Amino acid sequence: MARRLAFILAVALISTFITAVLIRMAPGYGVDEQELDSRLNHQSIQSLRETRLRDANIFSAYVRYLGRLFHGDLGNSQSLKRPITQLLADRLPVTLQSISLGLAGGWMLGFALALPAVLQRNWIYDFASTTVSSFFLCIPSAVLALIFFLVSGWVPIVIALVIFPRVFRYVRNLLLQAYALPHIITAKAKGLGPARILLWHALPWAAPQLLALLGVSVSMAIGATIPVEALGDSPGVGQLAWQAAMARDLPLLLNLTLLVTMVTLVANSLGEASASQTQEAAA
Repeated sequence: MARRLAFILAVALISTFITAVLIRMAPGYGVDEQELDSRLNHQSIQSLRETRLRDANIFSAYVRYLGRLFHGDLGNSQSLKRPITQLLADRLPVTLQSISLGLAGGWMLGFALALPAVLQRNWIYDFASTTVSSFFLCIPSAVLALIFFLVSGWVPIVIALVIFPRVFRYVRNLLLQAYALPHIITAKAKGLGPARILLWHALPWAAPQLLALLGVSVSMAIGATIPVEALGDSPGVGQLAWQAAMARDLPLLLNLTLLVTMVTLVANSLGEASASQTQEAAA
């Protein structure tokens, strides 16, 4: 557990530093549109320039950011002129709801398509379901979001359609391997029903891999949320990240990068830990 926490912390710090470097290298960084505001006097403009000069050294600026972070101060958004803590508190519930519903829908749809392909072994159904999942797998989440929002789509539906092809293909292949195991073939020969074989033999064997997939699917859902919320005008963290990137809002982008990295790493670590415990219990 200590090694996992140390790894998560190290990756989070490295990712935020790389984000800061990339933002500073982006075209147009350092150009402050506020200087064009005719309502500002000379002292205000000079104060803006001094602030930029103070943050010119990326290493010292990053150390100051970490110091504020460890004291619970996320800073203020340069573009929205609001505390970042307040922005996250307003938008996180929207994104969490979209991701939760999208994950649930994607897993339900993936299982609903995978189970008949495994249990019935009908090549026509298998070909049709694989074709449908491959079609959605090839469509970028941004394009999928644009198509659905043209017809008044819902954010969780788009996330579910991004998740389900991965779930379907993995679950289908995993259960096909499970049903080829000797103890499951023996259970079928003894006349056990399909439901009992699935619940008591196939799914317990596949549980570690499914738990690991659940952690990975959280990462995929987070990655899909940004373009989906931005294109769908959903007031969540994804839309906030898009606005921060367009405005080159460094403090906001650093905190959003840290948040996404931490959530992704924690989800993957929990999935791996649950899978390991399940394997140990089965052994």
